[in-house]
Amino acid sequence: MALTKYPHVYQPIQVGNMTLKNRIQYSPIVTNHADYESGRVTHEMLEFVSGQGKTGASLVTIGSTPVNFEEARDFYGCLSATNDHDVPGLTMLANELHKYDCKLSAELIHGGQWGAMTLPEGRRAWVPSIVAPYHEPAHRFQEITRTQMLTVIDDFVAALKRCMAAKFDMAMIHYAHGNLMSGFLSTLWNQRGDKYGGSEQNRWRFPLELLEAAYGTVKGRMPLEMRVVGNEYLPGGTTLEERIRFMKEAQRYIDMIVVSAGNLEYGEAFSYNMPNYYIPAGVNVPYAAAFKEACPDLVVSVVGGISTLEHAEEVIKSGKADIVAMAKALMADGDFVNKGARGLEADIKPCLRCMYCLREFGPHLNSCAVNPSLGWEYRGFSTPLPALKKKKVMIIGGGPGGMAAATYLTERGHEITLYEQGDKLGGRLPEAGALSFKDGFRRYAEYAVRKTKESGAKIVLGKKADAAAVRAESPDTLIIAVGAEPIRLDIKGIDGPNVKDVSVVDRKETETGSQVVVCGAGLSGTECALALAMEGRDVTLVDTLTEDQFYSDMRHFSRPTLTRLLAENNVKLMPECAVQEFTNDGVTVRKADGGEVKIPCDTAVIAFGLKPDKGMIDELNEIVPETYVIGDAIKAGVMGDAIGSAFWATREI
Repeated sequence: MALTKYPHVYQPIQVGNMTLKNRIQYSPIVTNHADYESGRVTHEMLEFVSGQGKTGASLVTIGSTPVNFEEARDFYGCLSATNDHDVPGLTMLANELHKYDCKLSAELIHGGQWGAMTLPEGRRAWVPSIVAPYHEPAHRFQEITRTQMLTVIDDFVAALKRCMAAKFDMAMIHYAHGNLMSGFLSTLWNQRGDKYGGSEQNRWRFPLELLEAAYGTVKGRMPLEMRVVGNEYLPGGTTLEERIRFMKEAQRYIDMIVVSAGNLEYGEAFSYNMPNYYIPAGVNVPYAAAFKEACPDLVVSVVGGISTLEHAEEVIKSGKADIVAMAKALMADGDFVNKGARGLEADIKPCLRCMYCLREFGPHLNSCAVNPSLGWEYRGFSTPLPALKKKKVMIIGGGPGGMAAATYLTERGHEITLYEQGDKLGGRLPEAGALSFKDGFRRYAEYAVRKTKESGAKIVLGKKADAAAVRAESPDTLIIAVGAEPIRLDIKGIDGPNVKDVSVVDRKETETGSQVVVCGAGLSGTECALALAMEGRDVTLVDTLTEDQFYSDMRHFSRPTLTRLLAENNVKLMPECAVQEFTNDGVTVRKADGGEVKIPCDTAVIAFGLKPDKGMIDELNEIVPETYVIGDAIKAGVMGDAIGSAFWATREI
């Protein structure tokens, strides 16, 4: 502790009868590592949870643990605490975390309306009331009966008993994100006509009954945490003031709350549930502060885009929350909290807040953009394997993929020479982090360049590694990480002085006029358009795609925020328009009906995407028998694709 710059983060705290060693909680996430059919603990899940404990966090809360495996699930692959046969597996999880002086909790949940995603045809999800248009088709939902409410209470009580039997240190009652209990509290979801709906006291009745039963089950034996939202981000949702009034009633049953926001579906509410880099870091801190002021005796934890120790220290020092809950930052660096405690915060691998971790939410959590081993702990990928035979490896390209390959291979003991034809490392990383809202990318660029320089690899700058250079180097293994170059279409006037490449504009290496047309509505073009509009420019975004296809490479739960920001900043969208000509005072486009229109502008920005130089790559690929092509040199993608392909290739060397 003496080495740390963050005394408030590393100060222990008492939660009920439990002491946490620091103020970082591993926020509940669903990893899909449990058995799909039964929810039992698997070897894969045990290894993943062990990795969570190894981060140095004081508390891990396992996400989405249904209290009834038939009715209450909201995800596949979630953990079960619904059967006495689950207890041995749950005990293994607790024992594993206790090795690292880490406490374990389970997020107990009844999915309610989200059960419609997992229930077979013919079964109906229990909801406080059926609310159109959210609960459609209506035959997939059922207004829960009083008898079923009592069953839910019994299920929670039974799950709590199993958690205690398994030596869990705490349990969370999930009252957020649109699930069954959250629904009862909500003015939107609860439109019942009986004594469990209507007034706020009526809407609180069932949730308080459940809390009373839970408290009676664990009193004096295990503390309880509760997940709540500060804002549902849905029209007609409950106000923060009412939620605070509810918490004043509920606080006698619980020891700690975790303040979140949003829902699992329904437009931008989903974005606020898992905030990306468009949403300000710490977006939920004001809500946490309001709960803390109203209920000073409750321990308050806050989640929502806080991804640095500096920010966590600021929040806790201010008194706005007692604990900071993180997930993505701890996924990016599996030693995050330990490094901060040891004075090694400069070595923490930054989280991009890019949501790459959720791009393929299938069999299990499938890696992180900057930490490709995430999710694969059970295969031993978190620890670099020493090379069986030391090899001389030549890497061509000093972008994110090439730098990652260099650091992975030097860790394993290989001899590395990295060639970068530019005068500095980074490749397209500087443009990736150029926009104001992508601060995680900027931090990662600094980190990656520094770690590559420190790795021990020989770095050759300012020299293009052509076929002759490869032959002269005579490596055992060659890695081609040359990236991709901007696509320049054969359009009249494209070489005009007012036509600029998106990367140059993003990095502020050129002047940009007050009226701008951005040509290309992929993610890079769209984000460029947004950034320019946020600076006060008049921006039009043009593409041959339909509007629904604009920035389609953005995950569906992040798209609503980007769409809102474009509208708020008055970016004009012109779908199904093909650029015909660039002139000194505008861009001429052909619309879907064949008509042409000229869009006035001072500056035109081209963002037609990237493509690899196939001829050069094919030539290099024929020299060394053991050759790997990685990153954009295979196919233009995002940073996580480049780093991931470097990781998988280097494991084979």
